Formats: sequence, structure tokens, C-alpha cells
Amino acid sequence: MKKKRRADFTDEEKKGLPLYPIGIVAELVGTTDQTLRLYEKHGLIKPARRNKNRYYSENDIKWLRCIRDLIHDKKISIEGIKKLLEYAPCWEITVCSEERKSQCSAFIDKTKPCWELNRMICNKESGKICEDCVVYLSRKIKAK
Repeated sequence: MKKKRRADFTDEEKKGLPLYPIGIVAELVGTTDQTLRLYEKHGLIKPARRNKNRYYSENDIKWLRCIRDLIHDKKISIEGIKKLLEYAPCWEITVCSEERKSQCSAFIDKTKPCWELNRMICNKESGKICEDCVVYLSRKIKAK
């Protein structure tokens, strides 16, 4: 099987490549290595491993920035974030209006996440895309 070169990856695949070591990511996110390890310990992030070293992708960095925003700007604890991600549907985390919820396929059919039912609903309504959504990012990381 032929190994893919970076140029052969789609843009989405490139965002998922674990290229950045923990020290660089800590600097980019504005935190410390220890804080990133704490997020990992609590299951908020799951970096790729090469030997004993942690490597993060662009998607991981985007999710870490979301975590930092929730902790520092929204004043939500790590345990609070874990509970939100476990129990709250996306429309509660992203604070959707009643009108928007009434048109959302994920609100109408609560058996699947919104991106599985209609990937474009947020994009049509607010210009947002699933890949930037805190709920989407957290579920993608848990699936790793």
C-alpha cells in the first residue's frame, strides 16, 4: 500500500494530522504543558502518541481554544464542560433561538446529532459550519 504524501491529503484530512508537539501547542493556545495533560487526564482531548510524545492536530488546537474559552470566558469548570458535552444537546450549548430550534432537524429528531441529520443547518442559519462547533469537535475527539 502506497503511503500518502501531505500534498495528497484533502484539506479536512490535513486538519486532522497530528503534527504539533505539546510545547508548541501550549504556546499557541496560551497555556502550559501541564494544563494540556490535565485536559487529557479528564478526557477532554486525546492527542496522538508517537513513542511517549503527544502530538496535536489543527482540529485539536481548535478544540483546545474552545475549551479555554469555556473555562476562562464562560467560567465553566472542567467537570462542567464534561457534563455539558455528555448531556446537553448542541442547541443548548450553542444557545440557539426558539425559531432556529424549530427548524433544526437535530431538535426535531433527537436520536442523532445535527451533523448526521443535516450538516448544513447551522451554516444556512448563522454561517457556522459543523467543524467549528464545540459539540462536533468534542465528539470527534472522543471517537479517536
